[in-house]
Amino acid sequence: MHHAIFFHGQTLHLMPSGALHWPAERLLVVSDLHFGKSERLARRGGSLLPPYETRATLAKLDADLDATKAAQVICLGDSFDDDAAADGLDEADTLWLTRLMAGRAWTWITGNHDPGPVSIGGSHRAERAQHPFTFRHIAEAAGFAEISGHYHPKARLAGQSRPCFLADRSRIVMPAYGAYTGGLWCHAPELTSLMAPDALAILTGSRALAIPMPR
Repeated sequence: MHHAIFFHGQTLHLMPSGALHWPAERLLVVSDLHFGKSERLARRGGSLLPPYETRATLAKLDADLDATKAAQVICLGDSFDDDAAADGLDEADTLWLTRLMAGRAWTWITGNHDPGPVSIGGSHRAERAQHPFTFRHIAEAAGFAEISGHYHPKARLAGQSRPCFLADRSRIVMPAYGAYTGGLWCHAPELTSLMAPDALAILTGSRALAIPMPR
């Protein structure tokens, strides 16, 4: 049910969950997990949300890792909702994440919500190059063969809002993978100025569905 694209000589699978799978490299990419968002809101006196978003995101990630048999994982930044969120995870969620990381090459890309290193293992980088791609949190205007996150793009289809990938010849912008994450409409200037006129939006949901990027 994924959408396969041929991007800079490589076949990539854009999954209904919002993950990107690179089969040739056994690599799974996810963006904007925002673990610990409900805890961060409560800690800072914000809205009180049921504290289940981390567990829901971990369950989705667990299922995608099982389905793809990925040996490498890249998290494209904003994996934790702030610097303190990693320490705020409860013990069961920390153990679950540790189990998913075990035996896998796991890279945490720095995001704007989690600028410092976290206490959980894996490697921590500002960006990662793995030929022919560059993986980073925020797209660069002159980026090429770039895969990024940050913007949480979303589009509306049949009256329903759905997170989506954006893809053109130069870049792929990933949807937010985490629960309790909002989104930015595709027609927002930040995205229309970034993406080529013929860009596609690949909507997530029960199946990945490609449409012309709404403008």
